[in-house]
Amino acid sequence: MLTQQRRQYILDLLQQEGEVVAKVLAQQWSISEDTIRRDLREMDKQGLLQRVHGGALPRSPALADLATRAMLCSEEKQLIARHALTLIQPGDMVVLDGGTTTLALCQQIPASLRATFVTHSPPIAMALAQHPLLDVVLLGGRLYRHSMVAVGGMTLETVQQLQPDLYFMGASSINCEQGASTGDPEEALIKRALARQARTCWLLASSEKFDTHSPCQILPASQLPGLIVSPQLSVIVRERLQQLGCRIQVAGQGLLTAKPSR
Repeated sequence: MLTQQRRQYILDLLQQEGEVVAKVLAQQWSISEDTIRRDLREMDKQGLLQRVHGGALPRSPALADLATRAMLCSEEKQLIARHALTLIQPGDMVVLDGGTTTLALCQQIPASLRATFVTHSPPIAMALAQHPLLDVVLLGGRLYRHSMVAVGGMTLETVQQLQPDLYFMGASSINCEQGASTGDPEEALIKRALARQARTCWLLASSEKFDTHSPCQILPASQLPGLIVSPQLSVIVRERLQQLGCRIQVAGQGLLTAKPSR
């Protein structure tokens, strides 16, 4: 089998099965595991998949640039944003992560809402500034351009002084093995810190982020906060998350009672 044929088969298998295992492919094709690992390494560099120990997982589309991400599951994100808005009470201090779902939330805030919004994302702050009754706090730090958020020690120090009522978190990938993850270690650190400081944290999660892999863990599966998902997310995935004890709100449907972890 030619190299290009192998790599196309790997991509097809990832789409069908959701993972590939190097040892299994090596046995199936009667070639060395080193050859498979080399294929996976090169495909990872090209952004075609995400290498993990022993094989590979689909690369999260949420690792693409901001403009591309804005076009992914836009109707789902609007629905999730509308649901998230129902959780905000007048006078709350609300922290918004960077990202396209939180941007959708900004665009739907009613003109009558009085609250304090905190963000480390300049694009989110600019969207919030369109609402004259909101107090907007923009956290400083080093700009991580891919996600357009501030990261680093300056950001972390300020975060540790906050005690917000709500934090709406974003993530690049969510799965029941790794939990929630993103593409940058400093971004993951700020998200963890915000989750610790907030009285309540909800992860806004459109369906393209599930069962994919990103390199930097935010929180393990056992520590995932509540998730707000769309009705498009499969019942099977919801049940797997509930088995871990996750609180899940399906946008437009309300809270699903979490099952005890086993």
